[in-house]
Amino acid sequence: ALLMSFSVISSITFTVPRTYAASCESYILTFPAWYNGVVSGSPPNCEVKIGGGSDDAFIGNIVTIVLNIVEIILQLIGYASVIFIIIGGFRYMTSAGDPNGIKAAKTTIMNAVIGLVITLSAVAIVNIVGNII
Repeated sequence: ALLMSFSVISSITFTVPRTYAASCESYILTFPAWYNGVVSGSPPNCEVKIGGGSDDAFIGNIVTIVLNIVEIILQLIGYASVIFIIIGGFRYMTSAGDPNGIKAAKTTIMNAVIGLVITLSAVAIVNIVGNII
């Protein structure tokens, strides 16, 4: 179950409009840089350009930046949920049959799973909204 959760979280991607040179994309671990989608040029001359003189381009770039930030936040929440599932499992194994320890461990696991489901639902909603915009 842990491997399935991790593989689902790691395969989550967002649909961000790609109107720039793909070689200027930047990722730190699996997190996108906030400026992905609003850079132009080619390495090493990549420049962040917010707006292209029109209001539509400015709003589109702001939406792209917000989607990048939302992606970072959702990835952090997903990773935290997996970590809490691991912590709950460890607490469950080390409870030594204590009913209060088992109950606390099950609560931790259940809350982490609920958080993971909410995060995956949020990813789906953001993907739908990103595709509409």
